[in-house]
Amino acid sequence: MKIPHLVQYQGSKRNIASEIIKCFPEKFSRLIEPFAGTAAISIATAKINSESTFILNDLNKPLAKLLKLIISNPEYVFNEYEKIWNEQHNESLEHYYQIREKFNREKDPVLFLYLLARCVKGAVRYNSNGCFNQSPDKRRKGTRPETMKKNILGIYSLLKDRTQFYSMDYKNILSMAKKGDLIYLDPPYQGVCGERDSRYFAGIEHNEFIEEIKKLNEKEIDFIISYDGTCGNKSYGKKLPEDLDLIHTGLKAGRSTQATLLGKNEFTIESIYLSKLLSPHNNLILQTA
Repeated sequence: MKIPHLVQYQGSKRNIASEIIKCFPEKFSRLIEPFAGTAAISIATAKINSESTFILNDLNKPLAKLLKLIISNPEYVFNEYEKIWNEQHNESLEHYYQIREKFNREKDPVLFLYLLARCVKGAVRYNSNGCFNQSPDKRRKGTRPETMKKNILGIYSLLKDRTQFYSMDYKNILSMAKKGDLIYLDPPYQGVCGERDSRYFAGIEHNEFIEEIKKLNEKEIDFIISYDGTCGNKSYGKKLPEDLDLIHTGLKAGRSTQATLLGKNEFTIESIYLSKLLSPHNNLILQTA
């Protein structure tokens, strides 16, 4: 079985999940994702690890509810999605805007699934009132129902009876962790997001984040952080401080879409930070912290 994925989702680590997982220890009791998004890392981990359980959290409540609903009632999700998708007909753009308006009123997670599958570049955008305002991709009508059904059932089969879902501040999730767990942190990046940005549901405060990492070190809890990086000669965000005693690794995350649009051939290097007890494999590009 191929590793299923829910939708194309901006910021997802699906394309480099296999490389990130190579940094994981051989054994851990739970994988905790405080910034889960569409749970690409947990889904990929579940495919090769039948023993671990998962805690998935995302501050975006409709997204967290959607993941939980897929595990509790996958048939309902793909049947409702199919109905919405089939309603597009020839007025697909108007249909999208109607669904977007309805979602902003009701916060229905299945409506959100349709919007994610159809919106431009899978990029979530919100206005100052917290309403989803991303435009539809005019070139396509979103993931076809038969493909969506296959992916939903694939995710269900991997995460059922193994996963807890939350939608709360990441600090509360970190407080649940204990020795023997592994935490994968993929926070909104400094390079594109401050404490609040339309491209993310919410940002984080950098210094506060550093204090939370210090607490994990004190508890001797293993963790991996995806945090900013470089593209060509451009760096995004501050490096995490040396006194955290982290191993800093770079992973090739692929050709930059934005650079390609500008006629440049530049690759994005994803910054990966490993807690001190984790060792990177030889095929990673090791850098100094």
